[in-house]
Amino acid sequence: MAGAPKTDVMLVVMGPPHSGELTTSVLRLTHALLAQGATVQVWACGYSTMLSQQAMGETKPINLLDRHAEYPTTVALIRSLHEAFPGRLWWFGCRACSEHRGATGHIPEVVMRAPSTFGKHVAAATKTVFMGVA
Repeated sequence: MAGAPKTDVMLVVMGPPHSGELTTSVLRLTHALLAQGATVQVWACGYSTMLSQQAMGETKPINLLDRHAEYPTTVALIRSLHEAFPGRLWWFGCRACSEHRGATGHIPEVVMRAPSTFGKHVAAATKTVFMGVA
């Protein structure tokens, strides 16, 4: 993909994904927007670039209280959104933030971009929503 996609909404995810309900909120909002027919791009910045690490695999470690249950990782959830809404979701990560944290092995559905392209992504979206803190 050469440029920033024209989308209805851009969600900018900033800050650590493990400190609260940020990740759940982003995934639920993304799904709701896509289900209503919107086109969405997600830009992960800071520690949120960790959400798409290939090393996470498809399922979380076993829950000792329910050994037979399987819980999807964020990688599996991002991938399932791409599969359910083809051509309507783009997930980007800030390359500088990712490299600074040693998080360079992302799933193929996630495209890493230089921070200098961020403004083009904002300009290509009808609405931009910032979620979390840097």
